[in-house]
Amino acid sequence: MAKKAKKIWLPSTTKKPKPQVPEDEKQLVLQKCNELIETEFKPKYIESPPTDNDWNYRVDIFGKWYRNYFYFCSIFNCPSPRAISPSFESKFARLEYVGKDCFNVAYMRHTEQWWEILQGLSLEECLSELKINPVLQP
Repeated sequence: MAKKAKKIWLPSTTKKPKPQVPEDEKQLVLQKCNELIETEFKPKYIESPPTDNDWNYRVDIFGKWYRNYFYFCSIFNCPSPRAISPSFESKFARLEYVGKDCFNVAYMRHTEQWWEILQGLSLEECLSELKINPVLQP
C-alpha cells in the first residue's frame, strides 16, 4: 500500500484590499452617469402606467455609490392587488472602481449574479458602452 503524503499547514494568502474611491472621482462619476441617465435612459425606458394592473412598470432610473461600486438602478411600481410590495428596486449595471479613471463593467444576470464583461475601461468608454450594449441597459 502506498504511503499518503504528509499534510502541511501553510498561511492563507491575504486578499488585496479594494481601492478607496477619492471623493472628487465619486462626484465626477455621479455627475456623468446622471447626465447619461437623464438624457438616454429616462426618455427611452420610463413607462407610463399600464391599463392592465397585473404588470409592473418602471417609474425611475438612478445611480448610487456603494463602497467602490457605482450601481445603475430602476424602480418598478407594482399596481396589482396581489403584489407583495407597492414598488421595488432592481440593479441592472455596475461600474467597479479599480484605479484612477479605470473601471470594470458588469451586468446583473437572470441568475441574480453580477457578470463582469469589460475590464480596465476609462469612464468615457464605460458611458459609451452603456449607451450601445443592450445587456447593460435597463
